[in-house]
Amino acid sequence: MSHPILYIPGPTEVDESVLAAQAQPMIGHRSAAFSDLYYRLIEQLAQVFLSKQHVYIVAASGTGLQEAAIRNAVRPGRKVLNMVAGAFGDRWQKISVANGCHSQRVDIPWGQPIRPQDVENHLAAGGFDAITIVHNETSTGVISDVAAIARLVRQQFPEVLLLVDAVSSAGGVRIAFDEWELDFLLTSSQKAFALPPGLAFAVASDRMLERARQVPQRGWYFDLLLLEKAQNSGRTTPTTPAISLLYATERQLQRMEDEGLENRWARHQHCMELTHAWAQKQGLSLFPQPEYASPTVTCLRNDRHIDIPALMQFAQQHGCVIGNGYGPLKNQTFRIAHMGELTPTHMLRLFAWLDQYLAQQP
Repeated sequence: MSHPILYIPGPTEVDESVLAAQAQPMIGHRSAAFSDLYYRLIEQLAQVFLSKQHVYIVAASGTGLQEAAIRNAVRPGRKVLNMVAGAFGDRWQKISVANGCHSQRVDIPWGQPIRPQDVENHLAAGGFDAITIVHNETSTGVISDVAAIARLVRQQFPEVLLLVDAVSSAGGVRIAFDEWELDFLLTSSQKAFALPPGLAFAVASDRMLERARQVPQRGWYFDLLLLEKAQNSGRTTPTTPAISLLYATERQLQRMEDEGLENRWARHQHCMELTHAWAQKQGLSLFPQPEYASPTVTCLRNDRHIDIPALMQFAQQHGCVIGNGYGPLKNQTFRIAHMGELTPTHMLRLFAWLDQYLAQQP
């Protein structure tokens, strides 16, 4: 390869044809050509999310849509239950507070998933408009069973909206928005979708839009009703979109369709299994319990007391970029992503170089 391969959990590798698609000439964002492009993307994204509900594309990071979820789902005087099992659950809770919400924070030990009983115990207190869940916690390599949590919420707390951050899982694992009866799902372009950074995608339920109508101050840029109106009235966006990134998205969604979603999910799972097998061979254990390990990013304990910055430097010298632990896990863990464009061949190449480094260690 002509550049170092990214084995970090975002930004991820982008196919050359997707990069090249950004070089197409500009079109007016109020033109019929743009409307046709935009509507095609909405339809294709709906297929990825297994949904027939309301799909949106915004020029932002996933964090922007975390804020959108809070601003559209929580009415004045009501509470939001923020489940925090890692850095990005923590971020969502801070966003809730920054937007003036009554946040009840529930801390789950890092490395553990969010379980239905954790949710049930706290929602039972009442007064909640919404709950926030990070599906795949990038900082810890843990995936939570959102389908099971959704069943609980829908059966026992039907008035509570379920807001899901799928930034590092959507596009790499099966997420059935309609089947699971979610209310808001958000993700970013630069992870398992294998696109350049700068776009965020969302799906909203009818319940979510009805709730937004009851929130008097939703902001403007992330007002779901404004986004919905623009799409319904002209197949467009309220503000100038990132047209070059949308060209890239069109190309990548076609590539994902050509691969087949089930094949894509299976590839991510296979790369995860290869990573786990390599780690076991090297005497390294997973940070999470194996049954909750993420199919898109593996977080490994530093059982061998490796100099992780030195390991990262060695890998980069050989064209491979891996990630240190996140926040308080820095140097205690390191992360290897297997998402987006990465294949088993990529993973085996990385492991060959890491084996060479580790063979020199005590």
